[in-house]
Amino acid sequence: MEVRHATAPDQIPGATTDWLRRRFLAERLFVPGEVRLLYSHEDRIVIGGAQPEDTPLRLHSPDPLRSDYFLQRRELGVVNVGEAGTVTVDGVSYGLAPRECLYAGRESREVTFEGGPFYLVSTPAHATLPTARATLEDAEPVRLGGRDGSNERTIYKYIHAKGVQSCQLVLGVTVLEPGSMWNTMPCHTHERRTEVYLYFDLPPGERVIHLMGRPDETRNLVVADRQAVISPSWSVHCGFGTRSYSFVWAMGGENQAFEDMEQVAIGEMR
Repeated sequence: MEVRHATAPDQIPGATTDWLRRRFLAERLFVPGEVRLLYSHEDRIVIGGAQPEDTPLRLHSPDPLRSDYFLQRRELGVVNVGEAGTVTVDGVSYGLAPRECLYAGRESREVTFEGGPFYLVSTPAHATLPTARATLEDAEPVRLGGRDGSNERTIYKYIHAKGVQSCQLVLGVTVLEPGSMWNTMPCHTHERRTEVYLYFDLPPGERVIHLMGRPDETRNLVVADRQAVISPSWSVHCGFGTRSYSFVWAMGGENQAFEDMEQVAIGEMR
């Protein structure tokens, strides 16, 4: 498990591209035959990738968590970002089609993965809630944007106050239509939550230009397929791709209200 410490907006002026990438971009979450994890001190979110090969992979508890098993004090969201696969939680198997989601509650002792690969997001949990699978149909898709703004997209909300219940984790998937490249524009910040974007379904050689930083002093990261960007509460998070793509958005923090955000007008961006 890689550990990254929290950052502040006054660290951004003068930052090099390499400095920004080392602190905010997770480049190698998916490695064949491994479960890779990254612990961020931004709201203590853990993100990871599980990419099984011939045998199932098990979610272990790395030493930095100081726990007997991974979900002893945590909850977990899993999204299939590849081919059809199976996630097994305490002996019960759940099939996940591409882009579908599974929530595993606190005190789930054993989690294994087959197929996929799978993207993992975990936050601390104060209560035990039931494991639940969510399909694309369960998410009550919301269509937003349009062709004139190159942002025609469908939002699938999985783990949230009116969907799969959790302690603090909020998670969903956004799918852009062919010919659309912009996501989350106009953009926003979350003073009470950290958000992480994982970009996937991006063809080889294509990239997303992800904007981050304070609204009046933005920076950019060039992001490839199955790479994730950690967005602290003070940072905007939006991007433009060289081709259409999908992304997992996941939040952890003080509350679960999906609408709790500070909108930023396009004209105020710098």
